[in-house]
Formats: sequence, structure tokens, C-alpha cells
Amino acid sequence: MGQGWTRPVPGALAFALGVGLLFTLPELPAGWALALPAAALAWLAQRWAPLRLPLLVVLGTLWAHLAAREMLCHPFPADLTNLDLRLEGRVASLPEARPGTTRFQFLVERAWRGEEEADFRGRVRLSWREAPDLRVGERRVLAARLKPPHGFANPGGFDYERWLFQNGILATGYVREKGDLGLLDPGPGPFWLDRWRQGLGERLGASLGDSPARGVMLALVLGERAGISTEQWAMLTRTGVNHLVAISGLHVGLVAASAFFLVRRAWSRRPGLALRLAAPRAGALGGLAAALIYSGLAGFAVSTQRALIMLTVILVALLWARTPRLWTGLVFALAGVLLLDPLAVLSYGFWLSFGAVAALLLGLGHRLPATDLWSRWGRAQWVVTLGLLPLLLLLFGRASLISPAVNLVAVPLFGLLLPLVLATAALALVTGLAWPWIWTADLVAWLLEGLSALASWPWAALSLSGRPDWTWVAAFGGALLLLAPRGLPGRWLGLPLLLPLALLRPPAPAAGDAWFDLLDVGQGLAAVVRTADGVLVFDTGPAFAGGFNTGEAVVAPFLREMGVNGIDILVLSHGDQDHAGGLAGLRAQVPIGLILAGEPQARAEPEGTSAGGPPWEPCQAGRGWEWSGVRFSILHPPSQGREGNAASCVMRVDAEGGSLLITGDLGWSGERQLAREIPLASTLLVAGHHGSNTSTSAELLAAVRPRWVLYSSGFANRYGFPATKVRERVRASGAAELNTAETGAIGFVLSPTGLTGPKLYREKHRRLWSWRRAVAEEGDGGEELATPSPRPGQYP
Repeated sequence: MGQGWTRPVPGALAFALGVGLLFTLPELPAGWALALPAAALAWLAQRWAPLRLPLLVVLGTLWAHLAAREMLCHPFPADLTNLDLRLEGRVASLPEARPGTTRFQFLVERAWRGEEEADFRGRVRLSWREAPDLRVGERRVLAARLKPPHGFANPGGFDYERWLFQNGILATGYVREKGDLGLLDPGPGPFWLDRWRQGLGERLGASLGDSPARGVMLALVLGERAGISTEQWAMLTRTGVNHLVAISGLHVGLVAASAFFLVRRAWSRRPGLALRLAAPRAGALGGLAAALIYSGLAGFAVSTQRALIMLTVILVALLWARTPRLWTGLVFALAGVLLLDPLAVLSYGFWLSFGAVAALLLGLGHRLPATDLWSRWGRAQWVVTLGLLPLLLLLFGRASLISPAVNLVAVPLFGLLLPLVLATAALALVTGLAWPWIWTADLVAWLLEGLSALASWPWAALSLSGRPDWTWVAAFGGALLLLAPRGLPGRWLGLPLLLPLALLRPPAPAAGDAWFDLLDVGQGLAAVVRTADGVLVFDTGPAFAGGFNTGEAVVAPFLREMGVNGIDILVLSHGDQDHAGGLAGLRAQVPIGLILAGEPQARAEPEGTSAGGPPWEPCQAGRGWEWSGVRFSILHPPSQGREGNAASCVMRVDAEGGSLLITGDLGWSGERQLAREIPLASTLLVAGHHGSNTSTSAELLAAVRPRWVLYSSGFANRYGFPATKVRERVRASGAAELNTAETGAIGFVLSPTGLTGPKLYREKHRRLWSWRRAVAEEGDGGEELATPSPRPGQYP
């Protein structure tokens, strides 16, 4: 296209914009719909310069289309869902060992269904109970069951399907019992770097034993955060220092700067070397080499890619005796990362990494430097906090309020600590001398104790409920104005533009309204009823091997998104794990006023909770209350002492515009007794026992006469719920039916004006990567042994 075709910085930004635009679409456009405009713009741009930037936008979109097409056009075959498969391939990630299960990625090279080879290749994520010692890169044959990428879909929840898509994972599943069919090749193959990292981590971790700092120490050296506990990660997030415990641009920059000054100083002391290559240029090469090695330790994560490209631009400028421009380096890094991996734009770390550097350049780049070091450093912390505040609240719904003060001390302290960590790690690996490494871990453990004390302050972090889209646009505009140089006309508008984000609240029920949401918790149950005077949660969903539970990961984020600060009454229908498993996680996140339990005799206080928790009372027929014109009635059990499904608490909610009936896991006999003794007519019915044939009997349906029957079941669950016979009975009754496994969270409003809904979360939040029924039909067997989602607050 010729020299000077377009300026590089605007061109790089235009390309990056095009990449991002593709992932805002709900469907993948046809390739020709992008290729034809690109060809036309390329021809026209030769003649009219203003079209060159639009051309680069289209080229960026086309580049992202090529990357997305590889996954979307070659999905996991739906007809293989939950069938016994024989998979041949390589372990493609560092295994994550959790209590009861090990999770890892597996690159499938060949697959068989019985004796017939299946048409499937690609990366999958597997769980394995009692797994052997897995080595990254080794080639194995496994017996497994798979299903298409699918995650919980709820307001305020983590988008697991996006995470799978970003990481190129085409299916999830589990290794069958006795599924180890043989080791074909113990070598690392193309995964030699991760095998090396795995070996380093095992050697360093073994010397630390069960030290509370073990996970953090390995994260500082290798960028692996799997060893950091959920509690530690929550503490680091509340204090705003979570960016310090995994290899990021800050780490790479510190290592590169240290290497630059050390090499330059050593080189300058050798006149013969300095005559051949100037000391600053030698330092630049040394810094770049150190950054490359340290980034390799982190597996070349997105943040390290950004730092590497920026450092390359800056250090190459030094090699060529040019003045480096930081904005140019940042923009080139942005385009470079997206050239390497267009899907990186879906990573939270991508936005935080580039956002932090952009905020620093904008907030400090056009100001006179302060007269003393602490003033300069304090201004930098203020700039990063202000610049990232809207982004953190948008991505996670929370941000640390004490982050500026904590980082004012923590970052320079960390600048001294990181070289010590790396030096003692190298000493332990090279010489076997482990005691300096252990003492350094003790120092880090002491610092973690101090951070834990700070995190316990009630006002340490700010949580934010859902906001309209326009408030986020205004907030980002306000932050940019406040970061702009003084004297900019209209800069004072920054604060008013931030105010809507702080002052607006989500809509709330009016008097007489009952807002009902059936949450998507997989094979379990969790429902929320909100009124003007109170909030009720019915069951908390399941807990999984490895510590994940839907009380913490689904119910609490939903309440936070809706602006709910506490639960007035929590009903636990009975003690089964798929109904009460999320209690511990929910209690840790949200205050609860009262717990009504169908099996109070089975009460087990969650480990680590205090005795001063909410009172427990039996859920028993005859109990009822009214909130702002909405009547809540307990219909079952008639007496205490029942166990299992027969003890299920049955609740009816009556509003002027309709009614709701939830029966827990109550079986046919209990349903028939209710149908004979109590008027049950209701607008909405939550099918009993997730759609099992042991519930939702014809007698119950005849008594309830629902307009809608709602199933809360797991995607492709091993029980085949909702059962075919149940669905046939529901259809024969004339009721419409919905399943959270297909629709995500389901919402209805019962108001004096009538029933409004359903509001289906998947329908309103469809993205390129979202599960679609046309791609994957229901299966009839198999269930993952561990939760699919990363720990709350720990973005991949």
C-alpha cells in the first residue's frame, strides 16, 4: 500500500476496534459479509485516504472472525453428548488438584465411539476423581464422557461459556471410573514450556509444605494462581492488591528494569565490551531477555504479552538511539496482542492490564512532576484507582476502597520483595538450598496476615448493583475527564458524570408486587422472591467437589446485582446437597435474618462459621406471613421428624395478580395428600425434584392448573431430567414449560395488573459464544464431578 499509507497509532487502534466489535454481536456473520466490504474498502482507500481507517476496522473484524470461526464452525458434535468415548490426546494444561478431583485440559487428537472413530478433535476440559500423577504434555488414552460448553446463566454471574470460548475449549466432561486406558508417550511434546513450569512448581512447592503463603509464592514465580485459596483471593481482592500476586506487566517491568540497570552497569565496567556495544544498548538487550524469560514462567499470559511488546518498542527505541513514546508502545502492544490472539479481548485481564497503563499515561503524562517521591507515588495510586474504578465495578460488581492507601505501601514493598522471591527460588532450584526460600515464604505469610486484618474492615470494599448502560458510559467519560490535564475545558464535568453510577439504584418491587426469579444452578434449586417489604430465598443450590458452591457463585451475585443487601427469610426445603449445599457460601456473602428448614434435625453448621448465625426454625405447615400485600404460606410438612424428600418444605406465594407454588423434592404421595386437603391453584409451578418422574404427578397438575411449569435441572444431567413422562403430563395439562438449563434464569412479576413474563436471561444476553439448542440437544447421562466455573473473584 506504500509508505505513509496511514499513521501507525490510529491504524493500530482502528484494527483493535474492529476486533472488539465482532464480539459484541449475538451471531457470527457470514465470512463474505465481511470479506466483500474489506475488498471494496481496500480498492477505494487507495483513492480516498479517509477510508483507510474504516478499512482497518473491517480488517480487524475479519481477523477476529477467522479466529472465532475455528471454534464456532467446528463444535463438539451434539450426538456425542454424554456417550462413552475413548479419547486419545495430550494433557494440555497444568493439572489443578482439588479435594476429591483433579481438573485439566486435554487436547483430543482422536476419539472413538465404541469401535467407530468419531469426528471430533480439539481441546476439552476434564475432571478426574482419583487421578494419577498427570504430567503436562504426556499422551494418554482416556475413557470419558463429554458435553458441549455450557455454564450457569444468571444476572451478576460469571460467564463461564465466554471463558471456555476464550480458552479454545470445545467441550467439558469427566474421566470415567477406571478410565485410564494407558500412557502412550510420557514426553511433553509441544507442551515443553508448561512441563518445565510444572516441574519448577512441584520442586518449589514441596519445600514449603502447607505454608499459608505457598500459593502466593508459586504465583509470584510461575503466575499460577490455582494454589491460592478462595479465602485468600477474596482478601487480596478486598484490599486491592490481587494484581501483585500473579505475574503481570508490573512484575515483568520490574524484572526488565532490574536487568537493564545491572547489565548496563556491569557492561560499562568492561571498556572492551563498551567499545563494541554501548552500555545502554547492552542493558536494553539484557532487560528484554530477562522479560522474555520471566514471561515464559507465566506461560505468556495476556498481561505479560502486553508488557513484552511495550518493552520491545521502548527498548528497541533505545537500541536505535530514539526517544521512546509510551503511548505508541501501548497502542502497538494492544494491536500486537490481538494479532497473536484476537480472543484475548474477552479476558478481564486484557482490559485491566491495558486500562491501568492507559490511566497512568493519561493521568501523569501531561503534568509537571511532583517535588517529592511520595507525592508522585501517591498521585500514581490515585490515578490507577480512579481510572480502573468504573471498569472493576462493571466487570466484577465490586472494587476496593482502601486500594490506594494499601498499594501506596504494598507496591514499593513488593518491588523489594519480588527480587528476593525470585533470587531465593533460583537458589533453591539450582543449589538445593531451601531455607532462604522458606524464610521468604514466612515473610510473605506475615504480610498476608496484615492484609487479612485490613480486609476484615466492613468498608474495605464497595459492591455495586446493576446499572443501566448509559450510567457506565457516563462513568467512563467522567473518569477520563478527571484524569485529563488541568485546564481542559469541561474537566469539572467529570464528577457529575460519575454521580449516576453512585446514586442510581435498580428498580424495586412496588407494594403488592412479588418479583420471582428461578435461578440457573444446574442440578439443584435456588429461587428468590422479592417484595417491597422483604426478600425470601428458597434453597441455595448445590455444592461441588473442590469447594465451589452456587450460594456464593450464583445466589449472592444475583442479589448483589438486584441491589439486595440482605435476606429476610431463607427456606431450606430439606437437607439434600443440591438444595442446601450453597448455604455456607451464601451465609459468608449475605446477611440472613431467619432460616426455615424442612429438616432442622439435619442442621450442620458450615465449617468456619460462628455460632452467632441466623436462628433456625422448622418449616411446618400452617406457618405464614404477609409482606406488602403478598401472602407467603407453608403447606408442608405437617409435622417435624420427616427425612429426605418427604420432609420437603412446600411454599405458596399469593399476590393479587397471580400465585406461585414450590414443592421442593416432594414425591407423589405427598403431592396427592396436598391435592386432597388444600386448594393449590397457582399461576406458576416449579416442578418437583427437578422434573423427576417421582414428582409433578397428574393429581398435582390437576389441582394446581398452572399456566407455567418451570424446571430447575442440570444441563445434560445423568438422570435425564426433566423426565419425558413428566413433560408429557405437563403438556397434556395445557401448561407452558421452561427449563433453566436451556433458558438460564427465569423471571416473572406477580402484580395487581397481572402476570408479567417470562424474562429469560439467555434470550436477553445472547453472545457469539452462548450455548444454543441448535448446537447441543439434551443428553441422557453424565455429570461433571466438579464445578465448571473458576472460583468467585478469581478471573482467569
